[in-house]
Amino acid sequence: MSKLWGGRFEGEADSRFWDFHASIGFDIRLAEVDIRGSMAYARALGRAGVLTTDELQMILGGLAKIADEFRSAKFKLNPLDEDIHTAVERRLRELIGPSAGKLHTGRSRNDQIATDVRLYLMQQLPALEGELRSLQQAMLAKAERHLRVLMPGYTHLQPAQPVRFAHWLLAYFWMLQRDCERLHDALKRIRMCPLGAGALAGNAYGVERAWLARELGFDGITQNSMESVADRDYIIEVLSWAAILGGHLSRLAEDLVLWSTNEFAFVRVAEKYTTGSSIMPQKRNPDSLELIRGKAGRLVGNLTTLLVVVKGLPLTYDTDLQEDKEPLFDSLDALSQMLPVLAGVIDTLQLNEKRMLEALSENLLATDLADYLVRRGLPFREAHHAVGQAVLQSEQQGVPLSRLPFAAYQAISPAFGEDLYGILNYEASVEARSSQGGTALQAVQEQLSRARQALA
Repeated sequence: MSKLWGGRFEGEADSRFWDFHASIGFDIRLAEVDIRGSMAYARALGRAGVLTTDELQMILGGLAKIADEFRSAKFKLNPLDEDIHTAVERRLRELIGPSAGKLHTGRSRNDQIATDVRLYLMQQLPALEGELRSLQQAMLAKAERHLRVLMPGYTHLQPAQPVRFAHWLLAYFWMLQRDCERLHDALKRIRMCPLGAGALAGNAYGVERAWLARELGFDGITQNSMESVADRDYIIEVLSWAAILGGHLSRLAEDLVLWSTNEFAFVRVAEKYTTGSSIMPQKRNPDSLELIRGKAGRLVGNLTTLLVVVKGLPLTYDTDLQEDKEPLFDSLDALSQMLPVLAGVIDTLQLNEKRMLEALSENLLATDLADYLVRRGLPFREAHHAVGQAVLQSEQQGVPLSRLPFAAYQAISPAFGEDLYGILNYEASVEARSSQGGTALQAVQEQLSRARQALA
């Protein structure tokens, strides 16, 4: 079989250009959805009277056989298979003869590929959401098991205030929850069917687009035939979602890499998620987390790639748009690896509760002392300054705040009472943060309940 478009050409394409141009190397993964789309389109042609009943049955039977060949890895590519659409049509002609040529009536590879990718995303994104939910489940289970563990919370990587470990982990849960919401929102726009838009101007054979959309499981149809084949916003949205999600996974990975160092020693990554050194026998490197951190950069790069590709394209279809699939497939593949690995890391993570507690210092209770002075009538700015003076003196004298003499506090501000020492308690500090979303025990338990509801 010759190329789908070879009639007006006298010679052959340069072999180097052909290799450069052909997309079968990466779009072959669309085979299943491409065949699904073709079967639905064949039925639509039958409804429109373009295909006879016999022709329709021959085409559907041939396509079903091709689908079986792909599933059983028996499909054989041909050097002239430019893309997945060409490969399927070429094989269909081998199976049923010239009637295969009627399948493309009124259809273009432009609306065909747009349909294929949307169908592919409608399959793949729910599966990725399942992996994302599994990671959230692992976070909830770990947070529930360690509800009472206290640790330093940080701003600017400097110890700031005491928090519960569970509260820290739930912060990432809610990041991932927003990622799930963004995914659902993107799917609303993905689930619009472009099939029947033709090359750019629409279909001239009476094909019922709304029927096609229902047949393929879409929620509706795209509204403009030109925009239908030119649009890649839905892929950009997925790549944006992937980049944002990757950023969240990377931040979590970075915290755990840092905390697994000997200097912090807050956590220990399970052996099965670490590797050794080829030269230093003692090493246990958190490669699983470092790879997640590194692959997040690829996700950002893939988004940037497609944003740049589409920024100056004229309507409608341009072959530049062939560059949409490799970054998309790469991002989906990366996330399909990252999410289950990180879920495993969280599930098997060992906490060093003693080391976390030891990392707390009384300086982290400075805000509690300021709040104490506010309750005794001092404006917050004056209270802030007074406690800052107390912290300075404790550092200069080399003693914690609880051992700074009362006379020193009184010299700073007469608002200090002898009961100030009762404020210097880590558990009391976290329990004081009892507002919704805070780190007090009841607030964290309520947060866990809301998180379980969100997953349900």
